[in-house]
Amino acid sequence: MDDERARRWREWMAAAQAGDSAAYEKLLVEMLPVVRGFVQRRLREPALTEDVVQNVFVSIHRFRHTYRPERPFEPWMYAIARNAMIDAARTRARRLAREISLEDDGTPEPMSPPEPIRGSELSPELVAALSTLPPKQRDAVEMVQLEGLTIAEAAARAGVTKTALKVRAHRGYRALRRRLGALELPGDPEEGDAE
Repeated sequence: MDDERARRWREWMAAAQAGDSAAYEKLLVEMLPVVRGFVQRRLREPALTEDVVQNVFVSIHRFRHTYRPERPFEPWMYAIARNAMIDAARTRARRLAREISLEDDGTPEPMSPPEPIRGSELSPELVAALSTLPPKQRDAVEMVQLEGLTIAEAAARAGVTKTALKVRAHRGYRALRRRLGALELPGDPEEGDAE
């Protein structure tokens, strides 16, 4: 820690608390690369780093009245930066827990539409299991597997996005797999591919 910088930042922050906007601007400009480096070394994700750095500066501005000039400035600043990183990690974890990644869900688009399966070709167990699915999942499975529609065609018919149709079908496949045990569904992607 640079003693001259520590003294300068403490003085500038005290002046900023007293209303000196020029001192506050000097402090913020000089702090920016230090805070950015501190956050960057810990996060290593450029977009997230910039979001956290912005949050650090918003927090410093919002809580500048809590800084006590008789105390060192940098530990106060670093505590705010650490808290901002923790908040970002929590927010990200909550968001990831709610999201389903479908960028590459492992469900390939068929090159040509599969041959439709006629109802008479289905086992009684499969017919019974299909009837227990929620209507949207059942429709998705039937359109893709039984009628041979592409994901795009099925999505258009259902009035939803391709991603939403894939989610419905995948959930339907999983539910059928649970109900039927080891019975393999025609054209069904592997379990691990779709999540």
